[in-house]
Amino acid sequence: MPWNLNSDRPIFIQLIEKIKIDIISGQYAPGDKLPSVRELAQKASVNPNTMQKALSELERTGLVYSQRTSGRFITEDTGMIEELKTTLAEEVISDFLENMQKLGYQNEETLSLLAKFFISDET
Repeated sequence: MPWNLNSDRPIFIQLIEKIKIDIISGQYAPGDKLPSVRELAQKASVNPNTMQKALSELERTGLVYSQRTSGRFITEDTGMIEELKTTLAEEVISDFLENMQKLGYQNEETLSLLAKFFISDET
């Protein structure tokens, strides 16, 4: 997934979100070594200090950990990763339902539309 960063929110927060999505989607498996700060910064086209700030925050949450001379690694706590995945999914669903309500749809109507969407998608 590309690093689609924009100026409407702090860059380091967007970096954190991107790395989290890469982890929960399996791009980085539990225990995988992350590329260096410089490599990640170059891929994202950001200053290495900004990437360092994002990675430090991920370390603070326990999703990433450092080994002094070996670099940074993804947590091996699959429960933590699954919990993060569920939390992010719930946020996406909540945002979707809120947007549908802004369009005038009640939850039941939204569910009906989704059912139609999936049924037509299967045929």
